[in-house]
Amino acid sequence: MLVLTRRSGESLMIGDDVVVTVLDVRGDVVRIGIRAPRSVPVHREEIFRELQAANREAASPSEDALMALRRMLRPGDGSDNQPSGSDTRPNGSDA
Repeated sequence: MLVLTRRSGESLMIGDDVVVTVLDVRGDVVRIGIRAPRSVPVHREEIFRELQAANREAASPSEDALMALRRMLRPGDGSDNQPSGSDTRPNGSDA
């Protein structure tokens, strides 16, 4: 980890187009400003961790969804696996 000392009003560069500026220091609270392109996501660490957890949960199938998929894939006579809206008219009649 790189450790730098900056005073209020001083900045540091990250790459070519991200600028982090110390705006204010009061006790143990430091206010910083970040100027970055819109294509660079900037999050507080605790928010970033929450987003990661929510994304992992959204990408994981629920137990109910897994059970429904197992029922659909279960080998059987196929009578309960017939797609809805399928043509069930006798003798190939179109009317």
